[in-house]
Order: sequence, then structure tokens, then C-alpha cells
Amino acid sequence: MRAMVLERVGAFAADSRPLVARDVPIPAPSSGQLLIRVSACGVCHTELDEIEGRLDTALPRIPGHQVVGHVERVGPSTDEGWIGARVGVAWIYHACGRCQVCQGGQENLCPDFVSTGRDVDGGYAEYMTAFADFVHRIPPAFSDVSAAPLLCAGAIGYRSLQLTNLQDGQPLGLTGFGASAHLVITMARAQYPRSRVYVFARSSREREFARALGAVWTGGTEERAPEPLAAIIDTTPAWKPVVEALDNLAPGGRLVINAIRKEQSDQDELLRLDYARHLWREKEIKTVANVTRDDVRACLDLAAAIPIAPEVETYPLEAANEALVDLKAGRLRGAKVLTVSAAQA
Repeated sequence: MRAMVLERVGAFAADSRPLVARDVPIPAPSSGQLLIRVSACGVCHTELDEIEGRLDTALPRIPGHQVVGHVERVGPSTDEGWIGARVGVAWIYHACGRCQVCQGGQENLCPDFVSTGRDVDGGYAEYMTAFADFVHRIPPAFSDVSAAPLLCAGAIGYRSLQLTNLQDGQPLGLTGFGASAHLVITMARAQYPRSRVYVFARSSREREFARALGAVWTGGTEERAPEPLAAIIDTTPAWKPVVEALDNLAPGGRLVINAIRKEQSDQDELLRLDYARHLWREKEIKTVANVTRDDVRACLDLAAAIPIAPEVETYPLEAANEALVDLKAGRLRGAKVLTVSAAQA
């Protein structure tokens, strides 16, 4: 099968080609697993974290964790009723199900958490395997391409929104306006129709897009919103927006950081948290770690009910490096998706 394989890590530049096109064997599903023919796979900033070494990844590895495809075969002792089903695979590939956090509904914090595309091969390929208990049936409302970003950008955005503890009518801020935030704003407007949404984004194109989706105000990262915000979701890969977001929070407000890793820069050494200005008066910082299966399924259900139509830019599988270069450079409006095997657009 065709696959785009990560064989080395290092700095990523405009001429980088970290993923190599390879012809590799089709994987065989083990007990409890499904063999999925991949039709579409979303491109996520987490792939840049893997490529640039911020996430430990055993190499070689096939990345990709926003995967949509059809089940072609099942492994031993696996229900054959899955054959032909259209399914999605998200960042959560497996969790033990036995430990205290799993039993408490926090499988995203499981010490044995296995990540798709980092710990096991993912969807930048024509086929992959996944455990039947950890795949998600895709609602008919979505094409393969439009469903892909909901499996991570959407699901992690859904979890972030729940973690804000927002009450309807309270103002919400979004820092950054890429794949996740453009889905979060639609979810927020549906779940909290009286809440005003303010967006901080670096480019005029992103700010214009945010206004088109219902933001009442947009500005740059360093600007101040017209009112203090009850909650802010940070979806950026950088540190500076975190500090600026804290300055925009109301007393008792909560900042939810939606990122697995943050990139470092020389400028970060100049950033300083001022306790009285940024944190005092019971402001909170909450980080998001992974997603649960319930997050993914609730996101898909909500997105189908609203309904959400993700803004998507597609690339063929072999152009995965180009998609990552564009993502790194900030050339985005919505989400980027690789089309693999006759994906439904």
C-alpha cells in the first residue's frame, strides 16, 4: 500500500520533506481489530510536533489521527458486522479501561494511553488497523472529507468548550482561528446562543473568516477585547497568546489551553507573567490532554445536529509534505485534509 512515512525528526522549513512516500505491507488486523481502507485523513499541528521532535515518536512511523475510511476486514474474534461500515479513528487509539482514571471516565489521562499516528501507525496511508471499541461510526450527514477534521480539531475543540464552564450569556474568547477554532465558534453559538464570541488572530484573513462565522469582534493577539472575558480557549502553538489571553480574562475567568505542545522561540524568553495583572483575582488555567471516546462521539452528534460544515482544503496523499508546509506557514482557512482512496468530497 502507499504510505507517507516519517523517518527522521528535525527542524521544519519551507523546503522540508520529512515524510517519504513508501510502498509498505498492508497491516493485518489482530483480535478485536478492524482493517480500514482509508479515504481521508486530516492534517494536524500535532504532526508538526512529531516531526520537530516535541513529541517522542518511535520511527519509522506513519502519522495521521483524523482518519475516515471503510472497514474491509476484521481480525479474529471480532464482529463481522463491522465489514463495510464507514468509521473514523481519532487521536485516542487505545486506553487500558481498567485503571482509576479510565474507570472514572477520564481515559484521556490513562497512563497506558496509546495515540494514533504517534505510538502506532495512522492514516497517512491507504490502510490502517484500529480496535473496534475505539472507532466511531460517521454520521451520514458528513462526507469523508468533512468528517475528518471533526475527529480531532472538532473533538478537542468540543472538550475545550466543555472545560470552560461557560454559562450562556457569558463572553467567550478564542485565541487563534484555524482548524479547531473555526469549529468551536459554531459549537459555541449553538450551545450558548446568548454568549458573545471574541476572536484574537494573527492575520486579517483569519479575522475576516471569524466574523463571517459570527464573531462579534476580532483583533490581533496583543489587542484587548471590548469587555473582560469569562473564558478563553487558546488554540495556538505559541506561548505569547497565553500571556495575552490571561490579560483579557475577567476575575474568576478560565483560560483553556488546547495544545499538546507549545513551540519555543527566542521571544519566549522575554515573556513574563505578572501575578497581579495576569493571574490574581482567581483566574484559572486549564490544559486539555487528549480526548476520550465520548468526546469524539458527542462532537460528531452535535456537529450533525447543528449542522456544522467544516471549511476544508484538500491535498492528495502524496502532497502531505506540502500540506504540512502550508500549515507551518499559517496558510490556512479551516482544516487541511489528505484524500487517499476515492474520498467523498
